[in-house]
Amino acid sequence: MKQLLTLCMILASIGIGARPTLNDHQSSANRTTISTENIGKIQGTVIDQNLNQPLPYVTIVVENMAGEILTGGITDDLGTFNINSLKLGNYTVKIQYIGYKPYVNEIEVTKENPSINLGTIALEEDIASLDEVVVVAERSTIVQKIDRKVINVGKDLTTTGASASEIMNNIPSVNIDQDGNISLRGNPNVRILVDGKPTNIDAAQLLKQIPSTSIKQIELITNPSAKYNPEGMSGIINIILHKNMNDGFNGDITLGLTKYNNAQFNTSVNLNYRTGKFNFYTNYGARVGKQANLGKINRFDNPSTTDYNERSTENIDMLNSYKSHLMKFGFDYFINDFNTLSVYTNQNIYNDKFQALLRIDYPGQDRESLSQNVFVKNENDNASYNLAYKHKFKNEGHEIQLEGDYNTFENDEVANAIYPDFSDLSYTDLVFNERENITLNIDYTNPISENAKLELGLEARIQNTKNNFDTNSLSFTDARFFYDREIFSGYATFGQNFEKWSYQIGARIENYTVDAGFTESNEDEVPFEDEILSVYPSGFISYNINEKNTLQMSLSRRVDRPGINQINPIREFSTPQISQIGNQELVPQFTNSVELNYTKQLEKGSITGGVFYRMIQDEINQNISIDPEDPTRIILSYTNFEDNNAYGVEVSASYKPTKWWSFNASFDLFQQTMKGVVANEQTEVDNTSYTFRVNNSFKATKDLTFQAFGFYRGPYNGLQFNSKEFYFVNAGVRYNVMQGQATISFNYNDLLNTRKFQFDTDKPMPASGQFNPESQGWNVGLSYRFGGAKNRTMARKQRDNNEAQGGGLF
Repeated sequence: MKQLLTLCMILASIGIGARPTLNDHQSSANRTTISTENIGKIQGTVIDQNLNQPLPYVTIVVENMAGEILTGGITDDLGTFNINSLKLGNYTVKIQYIGYKPYVNEIEVTKENPSINLGTIALEEDIASLDEVVVVAERSTIVQKIDRKVINVGKDLTTTGASASEIMNNIPSVNIDQDGNISLRGNPNVRILVDGKPTNIDAAQLLKQIPSTSIKQIELITNPSAKYNPEGMSGIINIILHKNMNDGFNGDITLGLTKYNNAQFNTSVNLNYRTGKFNFYTNYGARVGKQANLGKINRFDNPSTTDYNERSTENIDMLNSYKSHLMKFGFDYFINDFNTLSVYTNQNIYNDKFQALLRIDYPGQDRESLSQNVFVKNENDNASYNLAYKHKFKNEGHEIQLEGDYNTFENDEVANAIYPDFSDLSYTDLVFNERENITLNIDYTNPISENAKLELGLEARIQNTKNNFDTNSLSFTDARFFYDREIFSGYATFGQNFEKWSYQIGARIENYTVDAGFTESNEDEVPFEDEILSVYPSGFISYNINEKNTLQMSLSRRVDRPGINQINPIREFSTPQISQIGNQELVPQFTNSVELNYTKQLEKGSITGGVFYRMIQDEINQNISIDPEDPTRIILSYTNFEDNNAYGVEVSASYKPTKWWSFNASFDLFQQTMKGVVANEQTEVDNTSYTFRVNNSFKATKDLTFQAFGFYRGPYNGLQFNSKEFYFVNAGVRYNVMQGQATISFNYNDLLNTRKFQFDTDKPMPASGQFNPESQGWNVGLSYRFGGAKNRTMARKQRDNNEAQGGGLF
């Protein structure tokens, strides 16, 4: 820790000392050799008129007086642009950005005045065409940025379900399985963040706890730069909650009711008060309800033939009753034009009562049926506390930010397994989990010239986990397990813009140590320790073909370190025939990724296409094997498989064919080769899978809108499971009342009642199954908005850090 603080002080002093002066810029400019024919230059900065914030990726077009397009470009992250090599003459400069009124200016480039500085250009929002000017947008939009895809969540998504988990299948490249486990581009090793921060909650559970109406944006970062932590093989999904910065007192209130066989209720309240140098804000979201899931698993004999005889049938009837409360409180203190202090806390309180009735029958066999009733009471509290200080230097974009984050998670679980016909097998498990994260970081940004930017940073992460397991089962013993990690890292990135080209290169170096074991260990139990020093490079390059066509290429190296649920060696029952146990011997998996993306701006929308290639070493995945102590049982665990190479194609489009019809559509296809040892056999699988989704919006009147959403996912072949095709259709309607301040919505989910998860497997034993979660039903919602003008806010860098959460069947 002392070394970290020393490095932070050194970096700060270097940053302050490296601040270029005006004379430095002038000296650099005087040394530049310029053609006498093409000496013209146009520069400026584009900002949002209301927010007073820079607008990145704004299109700049330069035309001659005949209206012919000569050249152009886009603004960088700071909203600045530079267009060089113009001949002497008169030009028209057009600045265009979706949702804003265009800016047009005529200029003249002369020998006496070859450099035209348009200064700060404030774009005004076009209320007639911009849906996102309200706190909750009417229609979701997808924006492709240089390093991420940003989904602005509108009411067409929030009305499709009560939780974040239910709307994730509407997001391009994202899939949710029957247990709520999330995957990105077909891979479950994805980081889930809330407001750029880890939460210590299992990803599947976290998504079910967040009300959909509390979500402002979802960011998909498939190939992050060295500025981000390297965890997450397939990338990062960052969920941004609402935070308002409007003057005065304002906000919005949303109520929702979803009715399947059981009812689910959700609500959210977003409030803020801005006065003088202070802005106070709060967000509260709640979910209360019940959800059922019916499952059936058939196991077969004689795996050498396709005409299996049924060996056993396991019926699983599950019901989950839950209560979730998500709260965010914070304030920003604008000390002066150069210094800002921000504080916020996220509080998540969740409890549920889960019950499952399991019955195993053995048709055609002289064997009694086996029943098990499972009752689980679960309570968890997750809290995050964040403090950030930002100092801006006199030069635009030159700044330093210090940030600290403290996160705690406590989980109490009581599980009762009752065997009505075999009372001696019944048992009670008591599980207590406690996790603590401390993150400290310092980030320094310096635009060392008009076209170049340097970024430096240091970070320390200290993570401690305790897991206590008590049971009265005769088959298991009590255990006390700990898992502690320390990660110290530093990064540097450098980017530069030219007339049509821009690039960024960087690297992150990390020293990772882990210490794990049992606090009350036996002589045979050896603690686990490891230390790894790794370098993670990244690179980005972008080429603006013209004002409407852009090419982007990126590459990076990433890592997935095993999470606590994957290495925890405490053995627990899942069903009468299945045990689950972690693997302490797991090693990290490393991934090298490369992407190529193309974006085309259309007159009525945009289209983005891309290809990616991924090389994975020592892939972590779920492993299923036969229990050596009981051949009728199987063990769920995790292991390092061999290399896995994958490549794919993604296409997404946002288009408005007519004034009354608009749609977002996406198609993604990926192919992967997986290798590993399954049931003591070397196995290799080639899998090709694809997903298509489309969200239509039909505007009948100014206030009445209909929507229709369709989803299709093709079959998927894995090392151990083959999932069958999966599809569903949703439809809904929205109506604005009170002059647009309130909206009433109605949605009917799964019109065809097809949202069922089906699978089969041959290893370690032949089986097939199906899970039918509650999916067909209706949702009604009411939202009310109040408040006025926007104002500027402190730009906060979104970070990433989380645990690999596994995936698979259970």
